[in-house]
Amino acid sequence: MSLYRDQGIVLRTYKLGEADRIVVFCTEAHGKVRGVAKGVRKTRSRFGGRLEPTSHVQLQMYRGRSELDTVTQVETVDHFRALREDLSRLGKGLAMLEAVDKVGADRAADAALYRMLLGALRSLDATDSALIVPAFYLKLLAHDGVSPEVRVCTSCSTASNLEAFDYASGGVLCRSCRRGLPLSSDALELMRKVLGGGLGAALKLPLSPAIRELEHLATIAMEHHLERRLRTTDAYV
Repeated sequence: MSLYRDQGIVLRTYKLGEADRIVVFCTEAHGKVRGVAKGVRKTRSRFGGRLEPTSHVQLQMYRGRSELDTVTQVETVDHFRALREDLSRLGKGLAMLEAVDKVGADRAADAALYRMLLGALRSLDATDSALIVPAFYLKLLAHDGVSPEVRVCTSCSTASNLEAFDYASGGVLCRSCRRGLPLSSDALELMRKVLGGGLGAALKLPLSPAIRELEHLATIAMEHHLERRLRTTDAYV
């Protein structure tokens, strides 16, 4: 039993009793943590609105004998006002939170995942780019060790005439081996930029059919990996 401090991002919340709420955090040093915020649903709660999904906070938590820690102090680090006041951006943010909630392991420290999510939320707060969520999904798959193959055909290893995408088969497929979904050359190039270190430049691109195509393909890949449909998908596509 002990007190600890950490930074975290609120992934989701749900009610507990008449006044409390369980809050799920993606933290920097402690992985995914569930904590009870006592009295948070009361009008005069000392936590105010600091424990809402997408909130980036400095936490003090008490770890006891149960699976649920207790939130004892909360200070806001990033408000993300532009994100939270825009329904389009909020939908995108919630989609990323849901994916992290499904991928993250309880109490398994993963600072890289925390930084990835924080960076994506900051980007979304700065600009409502349609590429942020699909790029995040692809990066999350890579972080989880299941990045799609985008250089050669996953069936015959040829690097030419890559015209299809099938995540169940491992990634892209050539004209002879194609199955799954059609893949344009522009969407393939965009996917390569995202996974190959060119994300910054890709985020500056204007909305295009290739970005819309990548939204669809990345969502399918993420849902296949999770073996479930993402509830928040329809909030932004």
